[in-house]
Amino acid sequence: MGIEDFLSSGNMRLDQQLKFTAEIDKMTSVYRRTMLISGERTENDAEHSWHIAVMALLFKEYCVEEPDVSRAIKMCVVHDLIEIYAGDTFAYDTKANESKADREEEAADKLFSQLPAEQGEEIRSLWEEFDAMETTDAKYAACLDRLQPFLHNTLTEGHTWRNNGAVVSQVEARMKIIKDFMPEVYEWVSNNLDRGVDLGWLNR
Repeated sequence: MGIEDFLSSGNMRLDQQLKFTAEIDKMTSVYRRTMLISGERTENDAEHSWHIAVMALLFKEYCVEEPDVSRAIKMCVVHDLIEIYAGDTFAYDTKANESKADREEEAADKLFSQLPAEQGEEIRSLWEEFDAMETTDAKYAACLDRLQPFLHNTLTEGHTWRNNGAVVSQVEARMKIIKDFMPEVYEWVSNNLDRGVDLGWLNR
């Protein structure tokens, strides 16, 4: 059972696309630190990517610049594909983040080369644009990437924060893109940071 059972279509391009589609199923086995709101387990990369892609349909009105929602959605669904090989790097793990760029670049080379060249280049370009957080669309996608786990923390008694000894300054740094790009949403974020401290979920 697995890719060894793949039956070739006789079309090399189609085979590449089908095999890539099978390969990214591995996202369902890359687990993050964020707890599902139900509390039953932590989420996986595929769930996270789907969640923020749907969020991209909802929050455009709060942006200081108008994003292209369809492009932002594309970034949301591809931004963590490289974690199939690189693994999820926890945002507040200083040591792991030192090697993150190199690990992810190597993973990108391995993953996107499996597609027909122009499709691999397109998806890699979207991933790189997201990672740089310089364009309007990338800023919007990045805001959602940070807002979703933050929301989960507010609804799971600060699960990820508590279990990893997170401090307010770390979370504020992570949320800065929201402060700059979605300031009205950041007011809610700020209120929840204060609440997290009051309830002992976050340290000062």
